[in-house]
Amino acid sequence: MNSLIANNQTFQTLDLIRKCMGGKIDILGAGLSGLAAATILAKAGKEVHVHEIRKDSGARFDGDFQGIENWTSDIDFFEEMREWGLNPDEFKSNAFEIIDLIHPDDVITNPKTKGAAFRVVERGTDEHCIDQGFKRMAIAAGAEIHYESKVDPNTCDIIAAGPKDSSAIAFGEIFHTEHPNHVAFQLNDKLAPGAYSYLIIIDGVGLICTCLWRQQKKSGRYLNETIAWYDEHYELNRKPIKRVGGKGDFSLPTKYIHENKIYVGEAGGLQDFMWGFGMRYAITSGVLAAQSILEECDYEKEVKNRLVPLIKISAINRFLMNRVGDRGFKMVAKYWMRDQKRKGDGLQFMKWVYQPGIIRKALWPIVKKSMLRKKKLDDGRLVHRMPFRKSLKRDIWEPSNRAIEVGEQWNMIRKGGGKLSFTESDAQN
Repeated sequence: MNSLIANNQTFQTLDLIRKCMGGKIDILGAGLSGLAAATILAKAGKEVHVHEIRKDSGARFDGDFQGIENWTSDIDFFEEMREWGLNPDEFKSNAFEIIDLIHPDDVITNPKTKGAAFRVVERGTDEHCIDQGFKRMAIAAGAEIHYESKVDPNTCDIIAAGPKDSSAIAFGEIFHTEHPNHVAFQLNDKLAPGAYSYLIIIDGVGLICTCLWRQQKKSGRYLNETIAWYDEHYELNRKPIKRVGGKGDFSLPTKYIHENKIYVGEAGGLQDFMWGFGMRYAITSGVLAAQSILEECDYEKEVKNRLVPLIKISAINRFLMNRVGDRGFKMVAKYWMRDQKRKGDGLQFMKWVYQPGIIRKALWPIVKKSMLRKKKLDDGRLVHRMPFRKSLKRDIWEPSNRAIEVGEQWNMIRKGGGKLSFTESDAQN
């Protein structure tokens, strides 16, 4: 324990450990990070109470498909989960070793690997969703979850709340299709300003989504145009069900333990700036928080050693992506395929993207100063946050006839009861 006593931050860690050793542990937020922490702590015999303002875990989502990446570590993430005592068989997942990579000029190539490059899971309140799987694990371990419970964050030991602001947003449509399981990833600055769009099909249900990293008016036109593109290039026979969406808030705090509270997942700014992947970081941070309370590690040190370097390099990558359009995206796609041909494994390129080499690491001071803005949060923490970027002149264009038809189709579906769970106004709240 003597090695821990180095600065004020480690004193906070020790104070938190002493506090939790004697009584119950309160966690704010029943998302993946909070439930991961709850499961580990309850398995260790701790009295754990999780407080969630929503009616259920996953209620923030509405059946969206999301990916858990497998390229930021050499170990398969599901194997890592099992080592921690978390069971990935508690929820449905589909592993993919090959995808369609859609270039800005509509060329389609196929990055592939042996094994799982990533896994697709569903977010929401249905039994097979990952949120419900983590809920079951926490309850089975002995944790008590209090839904529709609003508590003072200052009374909690672990803060695992979701995003407050918007740095980027995504809009998607869920639909029925007869197309086989498939994943396509599209780099296209017109359809997805500064980011990407994607198609995921799992067992007869599809999701087409566009991600916007520049703030737009009438954002729905991007989704309509994106759907029109996929309709043209894939035999989907799409039957719309509902439209969904979400937002991401990207920031880097100066510390991850503040006033004897551990911040995990999105509450701790543990998000991927480049692509928006966050589930692996969320689960990992929840586990590390629990291990810290159990005196198995120093949370602040572990997060800064294991996760922050990945987040910083993702921010550097985002900085570079912000400065290129379709020409730059095309160069990335071509290099990816050349790298695969040379190494025989498309996953190696993604691993390289997240390895902080000397040149990209040297960009960090520039990235921090020019892309991030210092902000003091309501809880007193200081973060460097990425604001939602403004639109560019090239973002102004007229929709295609097919996109107009897609919009009219959705209006008819909505009049017939089709659900819209995320709107432009939600992105601003």
